[in-house]
Amino acid sequence: MSGKERLLVRGAQGDLLRLVATGHAESRAQLARVSGLAASSVSLRVEELIDTGLLVEEGSGTSSGGRRPRRLRVSPAAGLLAVADLGAHHARLGLLDLSGVPLVVEERACDIALGPEATLDWMAAAFDDLLATHGPAGVPLRGVGTGVPGPVDPGSGRVVSPSRMPGWNNFPVAEHLGAHYDLPVLVENDANLLAVGEARSWPGFDNLMVLKAGSGIGCGVIVDGRLHRGRGAAGDISHVRVRTDSSTTMCSCGHPDCLEAYASGAALMDALSGLGIATRRPSDVVALVEDGVPEATALVRNAGRLIGEVLTVLVNFINPDAIVVGGSLSTAEPLISAIRAAVYERCLPLATRDLEISVTRGGPDAALLGAGSLLLDAVLS
Repeated sequence: MSGKERLLVRGAQGDLLRLVATGHAESRAQLARVSGLAASSVSLRVEELIDTGLLVEEGSGTSSGGRRPRRLRVSPAAGLLAVADLGAHHARLGLLDLSGVPLVVEERACDIALGPEATLDWMAAAFDDLLATHGPAGVPLRGVGTGVPGPVDPGSGRVVSPSRMPGWNNFPVAEHLGAHYDLPVLVENDANLLAVGEARSWPGFDNLMVLKAGSGIGCGVIVDGRLHRGRGAAGDISHVRVRTDSSTTMCSCGHPDCLEAYASGAALMDALSGLGIATRRPSDVVALVEDGVPEATALVRNAGRLIGEVLTVLVNFINPDAIVVGGSLSTAEPLISAIRAAVYERCLPLATRDLEISVTRGGPDAALLGAGSLLLDAVLS
């Protein structure tokens, strides 16, 4: 199994390594231009990073005139990142290199209702198994990161007042994983990770609202190309009150008529169960819609309308370049159509003139790629 080792880089070294790892520079000249450092300083630090085995210089990069420069890239032996996207009943786990390229990704069944200790110990065992089975010999693990389906205090790495995670409130997730690995640990809301990963697939779109519609419902916000966390609850739309024609429904937070109580995958499954239609996961709801089951289609369309009405306020306020919908419910076309209809009908024309509303481009691993990007920052800080 690969060892566990903190990455020790000094100041500008970490900045230069990050620029190469994220694809913002691939030569010494580009590093000097992007970083603002003198060419001699860049050359010295690049040589140090090459000597320590973190960077390699090979082949030819892109020429901007004159001789083609030597191309820099992060060494495959520089390290691994273990990341997970934890859901209510499953987790997607992966090993990435320091450039964020997945070496292996697996999805495994789990149950967060078992509580934080059991779930996190299971996650650590799953990471150890991936490292033992797929980790290249001699390449150390540099950091561990996970997304969780609930609000996270960015300062402490604790889950705060989650809706569907019994026993997790105020649990020190980062501290628990850190005790197992003694490495930098990232703990982040799953919708935020999806937003960071999805932003890679939207070049030129600096302001995004990325909705995750699965068992729960959440939203990550990208402003000027960076994740906006606020104090940890930015983008949490699940407990916005909505207007409905039905009788008052209590949310798990204790307040009536929250968006999550009507539009989340869990709420849709509960509603279908009350109609005598059994489902086990949100993807079953989508399958019913695709099969033309009218009860499921009506519920999903209503969920899209409610989500769209909540997003209307945010679109007028934030003016994003795009709304991106991911999560297991995102493949239900009536959901997307209803969101579009509500937003385009109710928002100011200036706010929607160039607004794009689309399903995710980043694919099933977008949240893992987001976790890798944010974890690299933690590893290099």
